[in-house]
Amino acid sequence: MRVSIDARELTGQPTGVGRYLEELLSAWQADPATARHEWMLIAHAPPSRVPAGWSGATHVVPGDGGTRWEQWDLARTLTRLTPDVHFAPGYTAPLTTPAPVVLAVHDVSFCAHPEWFTWREGLRRRSVTAWSARRARLVLAPSAFSAGEIVRHLGVPTERLRVVPLGVRRPRGPVAEVRPPVVLFVGSLFQRRRLDVLIEAFALVAGTHPAARLEIVGANRTRPHVDFDALVETHGLRDRVRLRHWVDEPTLEALYQHASVFVFLSEYEGFGFTPLEAMAHGAVPVVLDTAVAREVYGDAAWRVADGPSLTAQVGHAITALLDGGPDRTRLRDAARPVLASYQWADTGRRVLRALEEAAGA
Repeated sequence: MRVSIDARELTGQPTGVGRYLEELLSAWQADPATARHEWMLIAHAPPSRVPAGWSGATHVVPGDGGTRWEQWDLARTLTRLTPDVHFAPGYTAPLTTPAPVVLAVHDVSFCAHPEWFTWREGLRRRSVTAWSARRARLVLAPSAFSAGEIVRHLGVPTERLRVVPLGVRRPRGPVAEVRPPVVLFVGSLFQRRRLDVLIEAFALVAGTHPAARLEIVGANRTRPHVDFDALVETHGLRDRVRLRHWVDEPTLEALYQHASVFVFLSEYEGFGFTPLEAMAHGAVPVVLDTAVAREVYGDAAWRVADGPSLTAQVGHAITALLDGGPDRTRLRDAARPVLASYQWADTGRRVLRALEEAAGA
């Protein structure tokens, strides 16, 4: 079986979809079952995050990597390469392909909450994702919640949906029990992730925990733009809060290893794997109480309810977890069975089965 893969998200500084694809490639590389297939990565620039020793071919098709590149340049390249199946790991695919498509749709926030996007961007995402999903042979969702949203908003029949949860990247070394009072957030900065509430809650904590600090890692993609640096200054936290748009893998690993608390107050996610990664490294997540949070994190996260008291709830949770005690112990103990459910090797095998099913259908 000849498998082509849209590898655009492996260029530059991969986040989200790029990390998802990178982990899949690593899982496939370690699985002898993949050796019987031929793999082809296609990107608009040389991929920067292909696992060492990856044996598949890489095809660079110059361009900007946007929608026009996808629908014209990538489509023409697929016609030339004649794969048996094409894997699109990030929401959209060429609408004309010579092979069946397996499409990963991680969430449909642009449909469920169009107010979070500009008119032009929202229309583009809704249109191209819906067209891609309806033409795909199989659509992969990372959670049962996300699968239901895909059916509801994109009209994909359930028989063409496969729920394939993501895996969790494990720590490279031993997990420390005693940690500095570090609060961490990792992920793109969207309004729905309530970074303003996190900063305000940390301001409540900072007065009683003088050694505590807040680390925020993620590109600011708020629309309209929110100046989080100015918000930090307003609360007098310039020396206590650090914002970075991206960090390399060793730095991210060190942040996970040092964090005591991971705060992720997202109103809407298809899965949300950074709280799980933090959990695997020994931090305790504080998350907004949503259907997907209950499905993915189970009883291993401190859930807070949205509403007028949200900031106070988050401040209380951070304080209690930084202070240690029975809540921290209970949540860390609950993490073990939750984490056991998320293995990248399992994710890789299930995506591979979907590719083989689509190619042979």
